[in-house]
Amino acid sequence: MPTEILMPALSPTMEEGTLAKWLVKEGDTVAAGDILAEIETDKATMEFEAVDEGTIGKLLVAEGAEGIKVNAPIAVLLEEGESADDISAAPAAEAVPETDRAEKNDEAPGQARGASAPEPVQAAPAPAAPTGDKGERIFASPLARRIAAQKGLDLNQVAGSGPHGRIVKADVEGASTAPAQPVEKPAAAPATAASAPAAPAGPSADAVAAMYEGREYEEVKLDGMRRIIAARLTEAKQTIPHFYLRRDIRLDALLEFRGQLNKQLQPRGVKLSVNDFIIKACALALQAVPDANAVWAGDRVLKLKPSDVAVAVAVEGGLFTPVLKDAEMKSLSALSAEMKDLVARARDRKLAPHEYQGGSFAISNLGMYGIDNFDAVINPPHGGILAVGAGVKKPVVGKDGELTVATVMSVTLSVDHRVIDGALGAKLLQHIVDNLEHPMAMLA
Repeated sequence: MPTEILMPALSPTMEEGTLAKWLVKEGDTVAAGDILAEIETDKATMEFEAVDEGTIGKLLVAEGAEGIKVNAPIAVLLEEGESADDISAAPAAEAVPETDRAEKNDEAPGQARGASAPEPVQAAPAPAAPTGDKGERIFASPLARRIAAQKGLDLNQVAGSGPHGRIVKADVEGASTAPAQPVEKPAAAPATAASAPAAPAGPSADAVAAMYEGREYEEVKLDGMRRIIAARLTEAKQTIPHFYLRRDIRLDALLEFRGQLNKQLQPRGVKLSVNDFIIKACALALQAVPDANAVWAGDRVLKLKPSDVAVAVAVEGGLFTPVLKDAEMKSLSALSAEMKDLVARARDRKLAPHEYQGGSFAISNLGMYGIDNFDAVINPPHGGILAVGAGVKKPVVGKDGELTVATVMSVTLSVDHRVIDGALGAKLLQHIVDNLEHPMAMLA
């Protein structure tokens, strides 16, 4: 029986994608692990691998098709001995046109702009899917079912390693026919007594456009990254109880120390930035205040052991937050080199998902743009984010009461009150300040 190849979820936030390029054509034979296509997600362009072997019977989506929903069919895979005539039903993937993405409506989704629609095929009733002992449907490829039948395997006993737990060839080839405990299926979530009221969505696109009728404007369509940023930050401000802690940091000692280090590191081609010191200072502060090195996980808090610090990087049309893992253990020069590499690949949209996922804490530095201070929005599930302003020369009162001039940087710590209370957040910020005002101690 022909198998549908579905649009994969290549990142946690991916809801739809663009099929940038097919790397196979109809009639090609593929094996598990072969690259089938390049798919543009909301963050990057990634390769999509086959999970089963077979022959590409039909490509349901043309190159360049946009707005293809996750789990929508994009191609049909044939088993050995099957032909294109065996494709009795091959529904095309739903690609939402650009003009319809701004608002929800009741019209049927159409083909993306610039993509040719696949030829319609006559639908036929699909055979009933086999079910487990408790009536649940078992998701397995036809080849895996055939091998299981030949070996006398009960698919209830096999854990699937394919997309969404689907059982594939490799799972049944390595499975034993010996009796085993049934694979536990996740229990269905109990239905709530009453659904929560939807949050106000604001005026519709048509209503906003009507306000500016007769005025000249340019309509800019939202790409995947901008839609995800809008959704996640709206969710963050609506669901995370932010509170803010502010401090001024004197940078004179750090700037002097940085200058000395950069002279010594010049033969190695290393030049440390103030941001490198800020990353190190935050990583060490999270170790000094381990209760603040935590994330919100719905019904619990996860306390992390390492300091995995994310740093906001502006790219065209949006931003990435690549994560520097184990930052507390790395030297300033190692952090500097890793950060430069992550920034370069972020701007080329070449970061892999594991490089911008995770972390417990983030840094957003707008000081290089001349911003004195600002409040940053927490990136869930992080427990906090440090907003960093510019270092500015200001009059300050010295230890002996004399008036002097110092380079002062204003920072604001945004904290998730579900994870970090006020006193704990103040303690974390104090350690960050101490590390930056006494930078030599960070090397001890």
